[in-house]
Amino acid sequence: MDKPIRVLVVDDSAFARKVLREVLGKQPGLQVVDIARDGLDALEKIAEHSPDVVVLDLVMPNLDGIGVLQALPATGGPAVVAVSTSDAQTELGRKALTYGAVDVVRKPTALATDRLYELSNELVHRVLAAAARRRIAPPVAPVVRPSHRVNIVVVGASTGGPQALTRLFTSLPRDFPVPVVAALHIPAGYTEALARRIDEASAISVREAADEQELLPGVAVIARGGTHLRVERRFGRPYARIEEGRVEGLHRPSVNLLFRSAAEAFGASVLGVVLTGMGDDGLEGARAIHAAGGMVLVESELSCVVYGMPRCVREAGISMGEATIDKMADVIVRNVR
Repeated sequence: MDKPIRVLVVDDSAFARKVLREVLGKQPGLQVVDIARDGLDALEKIAEHSPDVVVLDLVMPNLDGIGVLQALPATGGPAVVAVSTSDAQTELGRKALTYGAVDVVRKPTALATDRLYELSNELVHRVLAAAARRRIAPPVAPVVRPSHRVNIVVVGASTGGPQALTRLFTSLPRDFPVPVVAALHIPAGYTEALARRIDEASAISVREAADEQELLPGVAVIARGGTHLRVERRFGRPYARIEEGRVEGLHRPSVNLLFRSAAEAFGASVLGVVLTGMGDDGLEGARAIHAAGGMVLVESELSCVVYGMPRCVREAGISMGEATIDKMADVIVRNVR
């Protein structure tokens, strides 16, 4: 029988701690190992219990949730699901994602704490997804031999995507010879801060995409949350085009749309990379890249927070290789060079 997923609940509200402990504790496969009432208490409890997942309030006395995230190790620590009260704290949610939280769950305001029970299904689902981060085995990266020169790399991600993109982009060399374009399922307003945070830690430049922007070697752009991003080819050079009103599947930005546009513009010289995420966005786009003669790589189940999007592509038989996120940059570099 699998060991239970060990969860630490951190919240400065006694009522919230009670409800969250009750909701998570009654879920089969989850075990609430302790509770903490502020950030300092949380760090002590994390050191004591080594939980798999921390459900972390972002607004607390003494040390807030962002301070806790900054104090945790970049790798090897618990997965963190941040909780934040609606629109007034979207900036905190933005920071939580950039500092390593796997996900952000909105909870009711302090005036409606009795509605915490309504979060039960969503929170349990997010905690289970986040726990996958702790189930990682030592990776072995494949060697893939490209049949065409690569002129552009397109990347798609969803749940766990901010961390995956951070690991990928911070591992690419400064002289990376082609542009990188990413579509991430993320709420509107979060992308600029995420890109800025990754840029500070990366050798390559990382930016939020802008309309009519020329896509340059050694520069990665991330589609703005709430908009679609396409790539076009003009006089042999790639440009970004932003589309705000278009409906394309369930997500905006759409990985399918980005991948299809790259296949249409660059054919066999496209390298598509499908990272961690729920659902199947990216499958049809990966088919388009494959049909055009391009190459598709997927993140290994061993490192995915949610092995949904990569699994769909792999099971469709259109991926040419897979790697854990820590090895993906090496595989990409070998194929591009």
